[in-house]
Amino acid sequence: MIETVHTGRAPGVQVAEATDRASARLLPLFDGGNPDLLLPARDNEVAAAYGLIGGVPAAAYATDPARRGGAMTQEGCARVAEVIERADLKGLPVVGVWQSGGASLGEGVGALDGVGRVFRAIVGASGRIPQISVVLGSAAGGAAYGSALTDLVIMAEEASMFVTGPRVVRDATGVEVGFTELGGAAVHSRHSGVAHLIRRDEGDCLATARDLVRLLGGQGGFGEPGDVLDGTDLRALLPESPRQAYPVTKLVDALLDAPAVQLHPRWAPNVVTALGRLGGRTVGVVANNPLKLGGCLDADAGDKASRFVRMCDAYGVPLVVLVDVPGYLPGVSQETSGVLRRGAKLLHAFAACQVPRVTLITRKAFGGAFIAMNSRSLGADAVYAWPGAEVDVMGVESTVRVAHRRRLEAVADPAARAALEAELVEEYRRTEHGLAAAVRDRIVDAVIDPVDTRSTLIRALSHRRSVPHRLPNIPL
Repeated sequence: MIETVHTGRAPGVQVAEATDRASARLLPLFDGGNPDLLLPARDNEVAAAYGLIGGVPAAAYATDPARRGGAMTQEGCARVAEVIERADLKGLPVVGVWQSGGASLGEGVGALDGVGRVFRAIVGASGRIPQISVVLGSAAGGAAYGSALTDLVIMAEEASMFVTGPRVVRDATGVEVGFTELGGAAVHSRHSGVAHLIRRDEGDCLATARDLVRLLGGQGGFGEPGDVLDGTDLRALLPESPRQAYPVTKLVDALLDAPAVQLHPRWAPNVVTALGRLGGRTVGVVANNPLKLGGCLDADAGDKASRFVRMCDAYGVPLVVLVDVPGYLPGVSQETSGVLRRGAKLLHAFAACQVPRVTLITRKAFGGAFIAMNSRSLGADAVYAWPGAEVDVMGVESTVRVAHRRRLEAVADPAARAALEAELVEEYRRTEHGLAAAVRDRIVDAVIDPVDTRSTLIRALSHRRSVPHRLPNIPL
């Protein structure tokens, strides 16, 4: 085993060589595989390291699965808590690499106390420093909760997370279940929402963790709007028919400097949450995705988007909100799933948000979902729309059918009724309703040329300074 190593930061030279599994997993995180300080997992199942990750000063820790399955002892928990608390004092992002069976059975209640101290350290630093978890292999009990308490969770495809493992499930319930079925990557990326990102293997997971540290820890600054090369008609990425679905991810990637890191791509895919750079500065993007559920907001979307907004708010990440939403998903299942309670989280998150945030309506914004998607009334710094966008309580056709229901029902002939409806729709469009009224009343600031989208958004976001503030990221 290696002792504490002060590497001296020799660029491009790997000074530290790890002979324990935990230390070996930490080295690839750091620039040149060479942290400034490495505390190996000798006589302690947790390794720790400090140094530069993508040029950003950061800290990291890792459990050692080769030592009692990575069981969390009092000593190991003390090291994890110390790394997090130290990082909090210095304002360093933290990466935790987890593979552990949970609290040490040999230490019993003492280990449980240590695990609780880790939880307290994570929560104490929540909203102050970015915390990223990488789950490799199995993470059970305290290791699973320790990961879930952090801001972002990356899982390897073969990894698993669960409160109690298959053996305990069998003994307690008589049900035979495997690691993958109980808490595999598919479970936590599609259903529970615990895992933000799934990657193929250990190397991909650590590379993604480096990307996230750079995005959150080295956010950069906006270039001058005049230096941004516009000229691309982003609206050309949308289908010609306003009723046709499309993947909004293509629009998000085209808007940003480079393709975004999309979080939770498999969970609640009707809303997209992503991190990327716009004009050189890290931004968070929230976008309705018409390819899934028509882009409607639902209960899961409320959970997903609200937590993302609160994370961005905590770390001073400006927000870009792309709106193409027909409303909330209706139905008994949504009401029983708590769409009111969980949807209210998104209203709360945007209304409390202090970072710069701008909204762009690309095609439609109807009803309460329009409010929830960072409207002016919730405090957006600017709201823009592309030409032809619809903004209203509901679609024009639906509005006419509700407002003129008796008049339409009085026409017996279907063809005549359809002609009357079309006439009423055209009449409604000619009056100052919808987008025209929204612009008149400054609910929408301006209708912009899609070609000027990037420079317009950058100008709006850079107009006001970001004000990061203390805000725990645990869901409401």
